[in-house]
Amino acid sequence: QVQLVESGGGLVQAGGSLRLSCVASGRTFSGYAVGWFRQAPGKEREFVGAIRWFGGSTYYIESVKGRFTISRDNAKNAVYLQMDSLKPEDTAVYYCAATVDYSGKDYYAAPTYNYWGRGTQVTVSS
Repeated sequence: QVQLVESGGGLVQAGGSLRLSCVASGRTFSGYAVGWFRQAPGKEREFVGAIRWFGGSTYYIESVKGRFTISRDNAKNAVYLQMDSLKPEDTAVYYCAATVDYSGKDYYAAPTYNYWGRGTQVTVSS
């Protein structure tokens, strides 16, 4: 069983930056792909990006490309979402999720992931 805890959310002005962390307990992230999703009030949960264990490939939705970066620190058993040039439309609860990494999975889809954190609020003021 993998427990995930997100942190690093908060209130920031447009154009600012935040770094979210996702830390696993119960086992390491070894062999797992980790995704980040977000959900704004009244909207469906949306894929933001993901990082695979094997090869370290990353995927992002178009609206965050060039602004958000996902990385991992295996020694700390953590995955990070660096968010720069934040916009008010980035306001949401951000969740990390994990699933065993193997070829053929759709890492853009929420049902692919087996383990979820409880989320951290990100609010971007204009």
